[in-house]
Amino acid sequence: MDINIIVPSVGESVKEAILVEWYKKEGEAVEKDELLFLIETDKVTVEVQAETTGILSIKVAEGETVAIGAVVGSIMADAGAAASKPAPKKEEETAEVTAPPVEEPKEVPPPVKAPPVLTEPTIAEKTPMLSPSVRRLATQKNVDVNLIEGSGPGGRITKADVLEFIEKQASDESKPASTQATSKETTLEESVVRKPMSPIRRKIAEHLLNAKHGTAMLTTFNEIDMSRTMEIRSQYKEQFKKRHDINLGFMSFFAKASVQALIEIPQINAFIEKTDIVFHNYYHIGVAIGSPRGLVVPVVRHADQLGFAGIEKAIVDYVKKVNDNRLELSDMEGGTFTITNGGVFGSLLSTPILNYPQSAILGMHKIEKRPVVVNDEIVIRPMMYVALSYDHRIVDGREAVTFLKRIKECIENPERMMMEV
Repeated sequence: MDINIIVPSVGESVKEAILVEWYKKEGEAVEKDELLFLIETDKVTVEVQAETTGILSIKVAEGETVAIGAVVGSIMADAGAAASKPAPKKEEETAEVTAPPVEEPKEVPPPVKAPPVLTEPTIAEKTPMLSPSVRRLATQKNVDVNLIEGSGPGGRITKADVLEFIEKQASDESKPASTQATSKETTLEESVVRKPMSPIRRKIAEHLLNAKHGTAMLTTFNEIDMSRTMEIRSQYKEQFKKRHDINLGFMSFFAKASVQALIEIPQINAFIEKTDIVFHNYYHIGVAIGSPRGLVVPVVRHADQLGFAGIEKAIVDYVKKVNDNRLELSDMEGGTFTITNGGVFGSLLSTPILNYPQSAILGMHKIEKRPVVVNDEIVIRPMMYVALSYDHRIVDGREAVTFLKRIKECIENPERMMMEV
């Protein structure tokens, strides 16, 4: 019996996807719940599993755009079951037979060892993240995949990565040896590689342009002395880890501070819809997370009702989902305010772009020791620049500056957040 393989729904607004890669080839046996193929939409990437055990039949090739619900292949379930069962023995084979006389073993010369070759199991042992199609290509071309840097989800090596590596090797080998050995001043080849934008990257580009062209965006800045927050974090991080089984990071401090500031200045937690202003009486904080496919912003829902541990656990769960390609469209919907931390990449100062249709976004940056004046004395303190980009159509400068000052007060005196004052 053939079981159809269909493209799963990943959200009401998503109508089509690109079939990026098959993890199995035509006619191969697959096991139930084994990963079959990878699809990518303009919002998420999803790995699809087999619903049953059987033999795979592929109907749609890699790289094609398919509609949600479309049939891309089938699994012959009966064939898989039959293949897994041993064939029945014939009556002649089951009958008792007289064992043939045992001949004395003849002395034979030791076998000549063949030079080692790169085999498919060797590649699989070194790189368990390879898909079958990539493994076959690497074996056929005798490529050491450990020298290739993957560009796929979670650092996965794709066919394009292998082909690009082979092309580069061929280009290097084609250069005259004498030229490479004697000439130190060589002219670099001006080569280009053209790749189509992925659906996620196209959506990110469209989203950012909408924010830039559809809002009156302005940014205000401030700086925060991180001494007290770092002291508290250092003092309680071991107890926090032991009790909650999660690390205490800076993001939970800024999320809690943002909630308090949003409660005081509701315009920043509101949207503009045509000629109306929609105020939200809940606080869904989006947290920007970088992924190999692009920036995603999953939402920590009802952050006002969560403690520090709850916020940290939610963020860690989302990071795992992003790395495992399990992030769902519903995880990124409904945010009312966003926090992005460019400091993890070393950014000292930046102007974050609004996560449209939200009215504001908070940018965190690198902590750096700088000389500052405290009580008329110059001291060295760990400082962080923070930026608030906001839609000037709904948020005035007074509200934006006040909001950022409130964030500064909460982070420089984190006890205030514990006491909610």
